[in-house]
Amino acid sequence: MRIMTLNLNGIRSAANKGFLDWLPTMNADWICLQELKAQDADLTALMRHPLGYQGYFHCAEKKGYSGVGVYARCPPERVVAGLGVAEIDAEGRYLELVYPGLSVISLYLPSGSSGEHRQAAKFHFMERFFGHLADLSRAGRQVLLCGDWNIAHREIDLKNWRSNQKNSGFLPEERAWLSRVFDELGWVDVFRQLYPAATGEGYTWWSNRGQAWARNVGWRIDYQIATPALAATARAADIYKAQRFSDHAALTIDYDWPLPPAASASRIQAATA
Repeated sequence: MRIMTLNLNGIRSAANKGFLDWLPTMNADWICLQELKAQDADLTALMRHPLGYQGYFHCAEKKGYSGVGVYARCPPERVVAGLGVAEIDAEGRYLELVYPGLSVISLYLPSGSSGEHRQAAKFHFMERFFGHLADLSRAGRQVLLCGDWNIAHREIDLKNWRSNQKNSGFLPEERAWLSRVFDELGWVDVFRQLYPAATGEGYTWWSNRGQAWARNVGWRIDYQIATPALAATARAADIYKAQRFSDHAALTIDYDWPLPPAASASRIQAATA
């Protein structure tokens, strides 16, 4: 089972850079997308149905803002768009595809970097979302939450950690909250489980300022966070940097977990097409 996550920083911008042509070459079973920056009416037929995939989307009400999606090889039993909290759901930050015994979720936590009001909104999201994470962990199914969490967990997860300790994304309160997600609720940071000492090669986002990309001054803020049984089957991860479709890089992880029957059939069909 191969799953990819990528913050697009605009699906239309990424498409213009060749994202939709590249996507089928990665042979992923699900692709979780964040920051669509598009409304439903803006999505072209190719954006909705890249070769071999069906797209599911939860767009923000505000134009050119936020939004999440998932490309899937086979249709889910059920789609859950939003958390049931009006002010959060208006920003299009949560989309869950439910299969027998498995949920695949695309998640986009708010960024608090634009001001105190957005940091307050981020903390509000975190408070409400913690309870939802607790419910998911008790649901008796395997769950994979993929996306941009907008938090670097530890010092190893960003280049300039000393100078960012008072900045959104590396605040002590944010990092402590993510530690609670792992330590209290039992969720697993799959990339860090696979590569406990990985530093610079683990970054997934680079600022557009100050030649951050060229100097690899990055942050690891894009995660695949899973229930323990699923996380234990992870075998390898890759962060794709050969082409740039966004200011983020795609994180792909392979799991030795059985695909739902319909997804398995779709993969065979894609391989023989």
